[in-house]
Amino acid sequence: MKFIPVKTRAILPPKDDIYSVLDKSLPQLREGDVIFITSKVLAIHQGRCVKIRPGALKERLIKREADRYAHSHLKTWKNLYLTIKDHTLIANAGIDESNANGYYILWPRRPSALAKEIRSYLKRKYKLKKLAVVVTDSHIIPLRHGTLGISIGFYGMEPLYDYRGEPDIFGRLLKHTTKNIVDGLSTMAVLLMGEGDEQTPLLILRGAKFITFTNKDTHRMSVVAPKNDLYAPLWRAFK
Repeated sequence: MKFIPVKTRAILPPKDDIYSVLDKSLPQLREGDVIFITSKVLAIHQGRCVKIRPGALKERLIKREADRYAHSHLKTWKNLYLTIKDHTLIANAGIDESNANGYYILWPRRPSALAKEIRSYLKRKYKLKKLAVVVTDSHIIPLRHGTLGISIGFYGMEPLYDYRGEPDIFGRLLKHTTKNIVDGLSTMAVLLMGEGDEQTPLLILRGAKFITFTNKDTHRMSVVAPKNDLYAPLWRAFK
């Protein structure tokens, strides 16, 4: 399989058009491609940008945008909030100032619905039956330095591979294991798209034979309610 980063023009806040970018930048798509798009450019497409000025307090925006939040009191992380936003643990509700030209850029609204919309457009344009679109962002996992990629919405693919009921190498039946395909691929996509001035907010995954494409909304299959989560004891500190 191949990961193909796609360079684009600068996508400018406070509002820009993702469809003009897709039309100009994407090569001919093929049956079975998966398109990864960074959440930031989709937020700009939706106009989800707030000018940084006195009175436009980031803390207020974070509390407004987060589903749940907890303030970090470490001096090294001044004004940082750990938040849950759209079933994702993310710093500061995903609000970002990098590559933002003087704006706070929020997360896009209803990213899976937007992925579905973009997928429908690309399927019609390239006359495809099997295509998926994944919206990505970078985040930090506990007890590790550095950022990794994660999906915050997607449409057109099954997100998990279920091993439950299958044997391990010694014949023991697996009871709990499911493989997270969509976030594993998002990690590689974000790594290759970059976080600086690469100007590659799009990436095509081609030739991944293990992906099951679907016309159903499968995003809910990949998320866990906080009360049922493995890390549920941690969420008690969140408001």
